Amino acid sequence: MTTEPKDNIFQHFEKYIHLSDTLKYELTNRVSIVNFKKGELVHDADKICTKSYFIQKGLIRTYFIKDGKEISEYFSSEEEWVNSPRSFRERQLDIYYIDAIENTVAFCLHVNDLVYLFDHFPEMERYARLSMGTVFGHFMDRITSLRFTTAKEKYEHFCETYQGIYHRIPLGMVASYLGISQETLSRIRAEK
Repeated sequence: MTTEPKDNIFQHFEKYIHLSDTLKYELTNRVSIVNFKKGELVHDADKICTKSYFIQKGLIRTYFIKDGKEISEYFSSEEEWVNSPRSFRERQLDIYYIDAIENTVAFCLHVNDLVYLFDHFPEMERYARLSMGTVFGHFMDRITSLRFTTAKEKYEHFCETYQGIYHRIPLGMVASYLGISQETLSRIRAEK
């Protein structure tokens, strides 16, 4: 496969680190392109997560099931990584399922390949640290929003956090993410 389709993943890495020709070569040989159809399960919580996906085009949801209901935990779209973090890192089962909300094209990186890159390219450790800072900030904001805000403020925070994609996410998934009923969400949206 030529490296042309991988140019945008290179651009993503280069926001954080310099990519040497050697590192580009290794990434090219270790990253593959995968396609998921809308509604397709990307990761099953009954399996250990061994792959991380960098979304080129599309929208993916991470969720868990409680009392038979799907609870949306977060959404990932273009130029974002998605996996089941604890399962991927610790190589054990976790609670998270991942599915495609839209037809999605993503780059796939196996955990063993990521470990190889970390072991052989110290700049990859820097990339992980810098890029995870953004994710950590997002989760801290989400926790604060869930604990200390009204339903309307939660929805406003959601729209701000996911401003480029919130209109692409089904309302039932938004309601479960916010921890409110779909009726309450409809009422809040009608007030705007």
